[in-house]
Amino acid sequence: MDKRHGEAYALHARLILQDFDKMTQLDNRLLAVDVGNTNVTLGIWQNNQLLLSWRARTVADKMPDEYAVLVRNFLAGANLSWKQIGGVAISSVVPPLTTTFTELSRRYLEIDPLVVTNKTDTGVALLVDQPEQVGADRIVNAAAVKVMYGGPAIVIDFGTATTFDVVSKDGDYLGGAISPGIGVAHDALVSRAARLHKVDLVPPPRPIGKNTIQAMQSGIFWGYVALVEGLVKRLRDDLGLPDTKIIATGGLAPLFREHTPVIDLIAPDLTLEGLRIIYERQNPEAHI
Repeated sequence: MDKRHGEAYALHARLILQDFDKMTQLDNRLLAVDVGNTNVTLGIWQNNQLLLSWRARTVADKMPDEYAVLVRNFLAGANLSWKQIGGVAISSVVPPLTTTFTELSRRYLEIDPLVVTNKTDTGVALLVDQPEQVGADRIVNAAAVKVMYGGPAIVIDFGTATTFDVVSKDGDYLGGAISPGIGVAHDALVSRAARLHKVDLVPPPRPIGKNTIQAMQSGIFWGYVALVEGLVKRLRDDLGLPDTKIIATGGLAPLFREHTPVIDLIAPDLTLEGLRIIYERQNPEAHI
């Protein structure tokens, strides 16, 4: 290699390194916050990729500064800082924490967050009687399904409550069903029956329980599987489309998929995906 080519090569290498340094310093990361009744899930998006996600307990009376310490520690563990976050999107079904995370975003990130409500332009029409009563998580999930999978679809979200949300072939939100989550059903039974105690929420060796523990597991687990299968059939019949795809999310989704054929696919980060999709719709220049 002659001197001229060597200098050109060195210059090209320096430019590549400079571009890399600029990329690592960009503040184009999105902090997505999904506030549920049991857990708060946070995710960092960049270039349409979920780089990291964390989960913390939902504590309704926790102060913005307290959650800020938690978020800062999460970021520090990933070698990130507040200044590397360029946007915030929030889905919350816990009103006090909606305010908490909004204040956190404004105080520590100096960003007005996107807080998803029924009035947000999500690209999904809410064809229900009272749109203001639809939970933000259900709206966000519908937006994610419309873009990522298309309709018609039914989203089953296994959380504190298990929700069934119906998305039309045109991507409209048609409504759905809400049932107690399996954990809530289990806790309610144990709290009301003096001689029953907590059991693992797993299927017993066979449906006919040979002892109290197995009988409870059969009733709770297989009863819940029957609930899922029964509601899916009724919702499909109501929609008039028996082949409607079934998408499951939430921590227990993989477990239930192992034991029922009605679930077509698992989307573990569906709500975080939806927050990214809605944020990009609101901020097309953000390039998250």
